[in-house]
Amino acid sequence: MTLLVISPDYASHLLPLATLATAWRDAGERVVIATGPATDPIVREFGMERVELQLGRGSNARVIRADEQPVDESASLQGFFDATRRGMVPTLRYQASERLTDLMWDPVSAGRRTLATIDAVRPDAILVDHLAFSARLALQTAGVPYGDVVLGHPSALPIPGEVYGYPPAWPQAFTPDADELADLRELCDRVSASFTAEWNRTARALDPGAPETTDAFAEHGERVLYNYPAALASGDGRILPPHAFLGSTQRAEPGDDEVERWIGATSGSYAYVSFGSFLSVRGDVLQRVAAALAEIGMPAAIATGSTPASALGAIPQGWLVREYLPQVRLLGGAQLAVTHGGNNSVTEAVGQGVPLLVLPFSTDQFAGAAAIERTGAGAALDPNTATVTELAEALLRVRDASDRALLAGIAASQRDHPGPRVAYDLLRP
Repeated sequence: MTLLVISPDYASHLLPLATLATAWRDAGERVVIATGPATDPIVREFGMERVELQLGRGSNARVIRADEQPVDESASLQGFFDATRRGMVPTLRYQASERLTDLMWDPVSAGRRTLATIDAVRPDAILVDHLAFSARLALQTAGVPYGDVVLGHPSALPIPGEVYGYPPAWPQAFTPDADELADLRELCDRVSASFTAEWNRTARALDPGAPETTDAFAEHGERVLYNYPAALASGDGRILPPHAFLGSTQRAEPGDDEVERWIGATSGSYAYVSFGSFLSVRGDVLQRVAAALAEIGMPAAIATGSTPASALGAIPQGWLVREYLPQVRLLGGAQLAVTHGGNNSVTEAVGQGVPLLVLPFSTDQFAGAAAIERTGAGAALDPNTATVTELAEALLRVRDASDRALLAGIAASQRDHPGPRVAYDLLRP
């Protein structure tokens, strides 16, 4: 049997997808990853094959920096980073305005390359990142079945009554103006109509007889796989399409002697902090988080990403600060974690029973942070306005008042039913 995994050329997307594929690899079956060249080292680390399939203009292997991207992508990223400093609605408006080039890049050519990859690999099963719209469009137009992996809060796949890019919920710390929200909704509706028209044009270019859709953002494969814990999605009133929850994809990481010694020295009493591949650029927020942790006297392991460690100010003795850290391992021993709300950090934390302080910046991070807040799995604050004192108080609440029983239940469920096995059982012929 051959599994084909289709992923954008971004580490944050490929890592969970490749982890899902380990169920096939460990069963002795062939796994082929179709992605770009930047993530080739990750494919090789997993012991899998790679075929070339570029699905977007940007890429990153671990940490993304705007000045290392093509000129157009660099300008787009810088605009996004600037928008995050202005708040929730300005960021969502900026992302909506960039949506066509961000999610539907060179769609006809990308679609044809996808179908050529299918012909060359001849897979028995296919896993596709939900955000690989051009690839999914081509597969659906050609009638090729696939597993549709939604990496993020389930609202990344809108249900009837929702529009992509407009969060169905957000944490209490955010109080956007009603007129601002109305303008955002109107913009997202216009972008959705434009995106849908592009989807339909591309589908006709690939197959003149292809049926049209009325909402391209709501399109999905026959099997929707949410890389998300069911317990965080329950109770929010959203009716999902036929699906399975994967919980999370707890990837294996190379051993690190320094990290093991550090964990042993802290006796498990520490916080893990990371803002992921993109939002680590927000060094101003990382600095305030570090100051708050120092204020409450909690040691920290901080993955600084694109922010230099010097930007954090004076680092207390005994902290572990690096550009990149083994996240899964460190979360496994942490008392709490601080995150921007990205899918990997959220699922890998709660999947190991770790409560979260979420500081969301963009897209579905707001809905995800609201779910953490609603279920008692942690707390959420506005990263742009939260003071050091407010962050310190929130860290203590997360440490001492989170629903540990809920988190323990999520962790037990994921141990008993790991995401890769769930995906394997569903997709295996």
